Amino acid sequence: MKLVIAIVRPEKANDVLEALYRAEIKGVSMSRVQGHGGELDHVETYRGTTVKMELAEKVRFEIAVTDPFVEATVTALGDGARTGEVGDGKIFVVPLERAIRIRTGESDNAAVTPVDG
Repeated sequence: MKLVIAIVRPEKANDVLEALYRAEIKGVSMSRVQGHGGELDHVETYRGTTVKMELAEKVRFEIAVTDPFVEATVTALGDGARTGEVGDGKIFVVPLERAIRIRTGESDNAAVTPVDG
């Protein structure tokens, strides 16, 4: 199992959701976050120190998937989020040690597999 995390532009969130839907990836969490990366151009003086940092609004997606769904998830996230400009975001794939579905008590692969009904 893996936890796939993506940080994307807020204006691309709907495109990402659509790409995940087309790829039949279910069980998505998203939240609004702030951060900075390669798109920094802003310089300020703060308490006598020059600081080059501005936090930008982003959207964070978190998707727990079984190993066979990792590449499809990464592809869908990239396709939905890509503009080709600096600031498109990042995708992280990290090992997921354990997952438990609260409703049924199912664990691990059974807990992250889509449920019908």
